[in-house]
Amino acid sequence: MTIRLLLAEDQEMIRTALAALLDLEDDFTVVAAVGRGDEVVPAALRHRPDVALLDIEMPGMDGLAAAAVLAEQAPDCRVVILTTFGRAGYLRRAMAAGAVGFVVKDAPAEALADAVRRVARGERVVDPALAATTLAAGDSPLTARERDVLDAARAGATVAEIAGRLFLSAGTVRNYLSAAIAKTGTRNRMEAVRVADERGWL
Repeated sequence: MTIRLLLAEDQEMIRTALAALLDLEDDFTVVAAVGRGDEVVPAALRHRPDVALLDIEMPGMDGLAAAAVLAEQAPDCRVVILTTFGRAGYLRRAMAAGAVGFVVKDAPAEALADAVRRVARGERVVDPALAATTLAAGDSPLTARERDVLDAARAGATVAEIAGRLFLSAGTVRNYLSAAIAKTGTRNRMEAVRVADERGWL
């Protein structure tokens, strides 16, 4: 049986190299390779892959959001998140979005091929070290609104700018930021953004 693959990776050199690597396997064929998250679902509906390999950080839509839409619109396509970001929070969010595999990019090529075959057979595949870290880390302490506010603060936006973007009062934004800073054990909003990002909570 040939496993049909969709590859989504925003860096062209990595996307081309991965496609060439996967095509070397006798039982794989890469039917589509896209560079944007918002191209994933249209490509999946057009080419009907068995497995989609999605990077997390892509323009248009991130891989986790694309995985969630794929789960709804192309439920027969099984999703593997392939990323440099081996963070516990990302793994939890990937599984919540419907992904059945999570492989870090520095894994050996044979590990990726094995993960694709196992996922195609109906198994779940998660990098073992990351699974252990995820269990130890626990759930994100941030509420959805605290996450929204921290995400809006990433580029150094002021409280007023965040309030305008999220349709909140300035006081409410300050309260959410204070809560997020306390929960991340940091001293200011930019440190809170960095810690939350490192743990995969954003």
